[in-house]
Amino acid sequence: MLIVAAAACVCAATDDKAIDRATLDRWAAPYRGWHYYPDFVIGPDPGVAGYDQIHMTDCPTVFQLPGDDRWYISFIGFDGMGYQSFVARSTDLVHWQQLGLAFGYGPEGQFDHGGRVLGAYLYESYDVKAPRTLKRHKGAFWSLYGAYPLQGGYELRPGYEGVASSNDGLAWTRASDRYILSVHDPDCGEWEKDCIYQPWLVERDGRFYDFYNAANGGIEQLGVATSPDLIHWTRYPGNPVLRNRPGGYDERFCSDGKVFWDTDHWVVFYFGVDATGHAHVMIAFSRDLEHWTAHREPLYKAGGNPSRIDAEHAHKISLVYRPDNDTFYMYYCAVGPKGRGIGLITSKPIAP
Repeated sequence: MLIVAAAACVCAATDDKAIDRATLDRWAAPYRGWHYYPDFVIGPDPGVAGYDQIHMTDCPTVFQLPGDDRWYISFIGFDGMGYQSFVARSTDLVHWQQLGLAFGYGPEGQFDHGGRVLGAYLYESYDVKAPRTLKRHKGAFWSLYGAYPLQGGYELRPGYEGVASSNDGLAWTRASDRYILSVHDPDCGEWEKDCIYQPWLVERDGRFYDFYNAANGGIEQLGVATSPDLIHWTRYPGNPVLRNRPGGYDERFCSDGKVFWDTDHWVVFYFGVDATGHAHVMIAFSRDLEHWTAHREPLYKAGGNPSRIDAEHAHKISLVYRPDNDTFYMYYCAVGPKGRGIGLITSKPIAP
């Protein structure tokens, strides 16, 4: 969802499931008060060997590998035709060494020929402060991915979702030759009839949840589907679970949700797009993964960084907690006069 251009809380929660404002304020408080890193950590031209044509980066997702104390980040690079997923490595969560292609274009004529977006990984834990360590399932690492069938532009509709696996967490292949969600499915709702976008994977009690954003025209909202095996998915009948709020910071988009467990409740970090067309980092909460209540105030607004790297949009986050310095690192797609790249804000000041 390439973006080209505060009200009372309204969401999918019924009255008896809604979370009161005082609780929303208390739960959101640990995720406010960010400090700015002064520039992109991965710029629009990331310097991946053999891919000099890339001029936009997007969709960061940090992960770790079992037994490896380094961090890895997947992101997509747009080359004018579509986009592919790349991976980089870091020892400090700030400086990243490019490792190369992780998941390239799909075969011509198939649902993922126009681009593949890794990042909905199966983690060992979804606790908000847990390491983002990939979990093996049936002997392999797993990720859901966003996909587009056509080359020649940025996210040409209709989008799909697929499922991928990896032996080492760095190079990925399809785990199924068929998409897992599309606008062609019999249970596709009116709210998602035009395009399926990014997934986010959660495992709970042996069941898998796919939180995904989708579009009806120029409006995007967030829904969920469930699966027993990562291959066969059923949409939740109460979709969308996170909805647009008239007059709110998410009036046009409720997109790219990243769901974690926080002590005794679930939290989703997502981005909203308001009537002005700017994207902001938002937050919502749930006790059951189905009924969500969104806070009306953004966690972080576009234009917050003095460097102006996010003057237009701040969105598509990846949140990581580093216990040795008790700091949250929030990576996000920053769009402004310097282009589209990966920015960083932190809960405590860090050295550049």
